[in-house]
Amino acid sequence: MEVANRETIFPLKLCLDLSDEQFFQLCQNNRDLGFERTANGEVIIMPPTGSDMGNRNGRLIQQLFNWTDTNDLGVAFDSSAGFKLPNGANRSPDASWIQKERWEALTSEEKQQFAPLCPDFVVELRSPSDSLPTLQEKLKEYIANGTRLGWLIDCQNQGVEVYRPGEEVEIIDTPATLSGESVLPGFVLDLTPILYEPPSGA
Repeated sequence: MEVANRETIFPLKLCLDLSDEQFFQLCQNNRDLGFERTANGEVIIMPPTGSDMGNRNGRLIQQLFNWTDTNDLGVAFDSSAGFKLPNGANRSPDASWIQKERWEALTSEEKQQFAPLCPDFVVELRSPSDSLPTLQEKLKEYIANGTRLGWLIDCQNQGVEVYRPGEEVEIIDTPATLSGESVLPGFVLDLTPILYEPPSGA
């Protein structure tokens, strides 16, 4: 029997009437898949990332966490962390960061589930199966809900789109680094292992 490839199956979009608790349990019971939910309640199911993209995203997260460990400014998150945005959507950026004061203002229960806030900084790393317009809309949604700096890293085209509140999107072709600007002071992301180098041994 012929089976459709992953690109034609995912992402799946389902109209499900779920409470916040039911959606959280759905995610907990299916940890091998990625879930998001739009502001309209549409549930989006995404497959595990391919090995190459997993390596690239790991290099990105490694750098963000290393920088976070050098200061006491905030908390970093990987792609498994989910957030409940002010507009009602549940999103899981590929990497994100929240200012310390905002994170510490949450209760222990809020931290254990999908934190009810939008990260100050988000990154979406485009995989071969990702629609560029869809990711662009997600970055716009983050900004509209409170994100102060967002990066859309496009490995296919070796470019980056930088999103900031109240500004036009900045498009950078083949950059070597990215600055965290005033949001993540002193953070400089080396894009070499993310945009240009294959995983070790490839």
